[in-house]
Amino acid sequence: MFRRLKWFVGKNWSTKRLPNADFPNPNLPPPPPPPPSSPPQPTSPPASAAQVTIASAAAEAGFTLDAVHEIAIYIHRFHNLDLFQQGWYQIKITLRWEDSEYSSSAVGTPARVVQYEAPQLGFDDFYGVWRIDDAENSFSTQPFRIKYARQDVHLSVMIAFNLSVSKYEVLSTSAVILKFELMYASVLENSPDLQSSLDACPAAVHEFRIPPKALLGLHSYCPVHFDSLHAVLVDVSVHVSLLKASSSTAPPKSDFVAQKIWSQLASVDSTQLMLIKALFSARDILLEDLKEISKAIDQAIDLDDMLFGSMDGEVPVQLLGMPQNGVERKADGAKDLQSDGLSHSLPWDDLLNAFHTLGNQILYLWNTFLMFHRRKIMEYLRDAWASDRRAEWSIWMVYSKVELPHHFISSRVDESSYPGTRGKALSLRKFGISDDPAQSAAMRAELHRRSIAQMRINNRSLQDMYIFGDPSSIPIVIVDRVVQAPLHKTSGNSYFCHPDQRDNPGVHSGHSGEAVKKSTGASSQQCGRVLKIVVFVHGFQGHHLDLRLVRNQWLLIDPKIEFLMSEVNEDKTYGDFREMGQRLAEEVISFVKRKMDKASRSGNLRDIMLSFVGHSIGNIIIRAALAESMMEPYLRFLYTYVSISGPHLGYLYSSNSLFNSGLWLLKKFKGTQCIHQLTFSDDPDLQNTFLYKLCKHRTLENFRNIILISSPQDGYVPYHSARIEIAQASLWDYSKKGKVFQEMLNDCLDQIRAPSSEHRVFMRCDVNFDTSSHGRNLNSLIGRTAHIEFLESDSFARFIIWSFPGLFR
Repeated sequence: MFRRLKWFVGKNWSTKRLPNADFPNPNLPPPPPPPPSSPPQPTSPPASAAQVTIASAAAEAGFTLDAVHEIAIYIHRFHNLDLFQQGWYQIKITLRWEDSEYSSSAVGTPARVVQYEAPQLGFDDFYGVWRIDDAENSFSTQPFRIKYARQDVHLSVMIAFNLSVSKYEVLSTSAVILKFELMYASVLENSPDLQSSLDACPAAVHEFRIPPKALLGLHSYCPVHFDSLHAVLVDVSVHVSLLKASSSTAPPKSDFVAQKIWSQLASVDSTQLMLIKALFSARDILLEDLKEISKAIDQAIDLDDMLFGSMDGEVPVQLLGMPQNGVERKADGAKDLQSDGLSHSLPWDDLLNAFHTLGNQILYLWNTFLMFHRRKIMEYLRDAWASDRRAEWSIWMVYSKVELPHHFISSRVDESSYPGTRGKALSLRKFGISDDPAQSAAMRAELHRRSIAQMRINNRSLQDMYIFGDPSSIPIVIVDRVVQAPLHKTSGNSYFCHPDQRDNPGVHSGHSGEAVKKSTGASSQQCGRVLKIVVFVHGFQGHHLDLRLVRNQWLLIDPKIEFLMSEVNEDKTYGDFREMGQRLAEEVISFVKRKMDKASRSGNLRDIMLSFVGHSIGNIIIRAALAESMMEPYLRFLYTYVSISGPHLGYLYSSNSLFNSGLWLLKKFKGTQCIHQLTFSDDPDLQNTFLYKLCKHRTLENFRNIILISSPQDGYVPYHSARIEIAQASLWDYSKKGKVFQEMLNDCLDQIRAPSSEHRVFMRCDVNFDTSSHGRNLNSLIGRTAHIEFLESDSFARFIIWSFPGLFR
C-alpha cells in the first residue's frame, strides 16, 4: 500500500527544542528516533474494562499515536503609527487553549525559532536577543528602540509553538487564543535593569482567536494594532497545521504480543481512526494551500516526489471512509471527519503505516512551506486579508439603496400648494422618509444587534478579539448608497459589487490631471507620483488630535498619504465661521504648497488628491474654507469628503430640548458667534444668515466621494442635519423658516447632483453604538455619549474604510 513511497519509510523527523534551530533538511539522513515517552491519558469516553486493559497493555509496550498542532508565527515588521512615548519596546507571545485553565498541558510550547533576515537597525537600536521563558512558555522578541512616528523596525523572526492535542479530542471544539503583549521600558533605563523593566507589566495586549475549524490548516495575515493609546501595526502571519508528534512510536513487527495488542486496540478505539482522518485532512489542506500560494506569487514548488496522485487510489476504503477521497467535504467547505461510518476493525499495520506515512508527508510539506515563506507570501496573504474584510465584517454592516429624487422639494411652494399634509407625507415615503427617521434607524440597528447576540460565528478565519470577543457590543453601521432617480441606467448596487473599480485616478474630470502637469512642468510625461493629502478638522472646543483614530485607519489602508491635523482653530472655535474658514484655507494652502514642492523635487508630480475629514462643526469650517476665493485653484483636486456628525443644515429643527437650552446659555452669556450662526440668530433675516449663504456656495460639487456619517443616538447634532435630508418638522412648516430650510437642502443636494455626479459616490452611514456600558447619566441623556464616541472608537471607521477601499486610496 504505502510501501511504494520508499523515501518516506522510516523517516520520522522530530521537532527539537533548540535556541535557534533551523528547519530540518528532508534530503539529509534522518536523526535517530527519540526514546519512547510516557503516553498521554486517553480522552475517549469512559471505556470498558477490556478497553482499559488493552490501552494499558499498549501503553506498557510503548505504542502511542499522538499529534500536535504546530502554529508558526512570522513577525515581519513593527510600524509605529501613533505611540506617545519613545523608548524600548518588545513583543511577547503566548498561546493557550481557550476552554481550559492555565496549566502546563493547556498552553503552547515554543518549539523552534528562526531569524530569517538580519535586523536593519543600527547596533544602538537593539538590545539583547530574543528569548524563551520556560516558566510561562512565552517567546519575546529582541528589544528594539522607537524614536519617531512612522518608524519601521524589521524583526524578521519566526516562532513555532507546539500545542498538544493528547488531552483533547482530535477534532477539538475548543479554539486557541493567540496573545500578543507590548512591553515597554523608558529610554532612560540602565542596561542591567532594562529587561526587568520590560518584564514588569505589558503596556497593551491584543488577542486573536484561532477557531477549531482552522486547527487542521490555516495561513493568514494577522495585523496586530494593540489599542488606541498604543497604535502600531505589527505585520504578522499565522500558519497552522496538524503534525505527528515526536513522541509517537511504533511496535516492532516481530513482536507477536504487540501485534495482538494493536489489533485489538484498533478494533475498539475510534480515536485512533479519527486521528488518521484528521491527518488526511491536514495534508490535503496544506497541499492545496501550498499550490495556491505558489501559483499566486508565480514561484514554482517541486512536489513531484510526493506522488500523491498514485497514492490516493491505494488507500483502503475502510480507512478513508469513501473511495478516492480521504475526507468528505460539507456544503460549507469544512471537512467531515466523524460521519464516515468506518468499520473499527482494521489490521494494526495498515493503521500504523497510514499514521507514519501521513505524518511524514505533512512534515515534509510543512517544512517546505516554512522554508518557502518569505516576503512575497506575506504580500499575498495581506492582499487576501484586505479583500476579505468586507465579508468578514458584514455581520455588523447593513447595506441598502436609497433613491434621491431629481429635485427633492420645490423651494417655491407655499401653503396653498398643499390641500393636506397627508398627500405630501405619502409622496415623500417613496424616498425613504418615515414618520421618525432617527427612531426608525435606531430600532433597525437594535434589531440587528439582537440578532448578532444570537448568532453563532463559526468560520475558519483568524478572529480579532477586539471585534469577535463581544460581537454584540460592536457598533452597527447602516450604509445607504444614495443614487439619483434619473440615473436608472446605473445599478444602485454597482459600487457595492465592484468597490475597487473606483480606484483609478482617471475618473477625475479631465482638467485636473492636466493642471497638475502644467504646474509641475511635466505635461509631456504620462507617469509620475500622485500626491495624496488628507486634512482632519476638529469640532467645537476640540483638539487637533481628536480625529487621530480615523487618521490611523486611513494610514493603515494607504500609508503613502500626507496628513494635516489642523491646529489653527484650536481655542478659537467660539468665533465667526468665516474667520475660522479663512484660517483653515491658509493652513491648507501652505501645507499643499510645501508637499507639492517636495514632490516636484523628488520626481514627477502627476496628480493631487485632496481629501477632508471633519467632526461636528469642523465640517462647517471645512465648507467655509472651500468657499474662500483663495481655495478656488485647489477645488479641482478634491477627492473624498468624510463628514462625521456635521450640522450642515444647522439647528433649525433641533428636537433636543436639553441641548437647545445649553445653546441658549452659550449665546446669552458668552456671546458665542458660531452658535448664533448655527441657530440662524446671527441676522434677523434668515436669508442673510451665514449658513443660508454658505449653502449657496458650491462647496460639495467638486468632491468625487462624499460620505456623511451620522448617529440617531447623537443628540448634539440633529439627525437630518448630519445626513443632509429633510427634517420631519419641516414637512408641515409653511412659514419662511420652512422655505429657507428647503432651499438650503436643495442647494446642498443640487451640488451632489452636479453634472459630474455620475462619477461620484454619495453614501449616508448610520452608526449605532452600544452605550450600555456607559450607564444612564447626563451625557447619555443629552446625547453627548454618541457624539464623543465617534472620537473614542475606531471600529466604525475601520468597517467603512476597509469595506470601501477605493474611496480612501
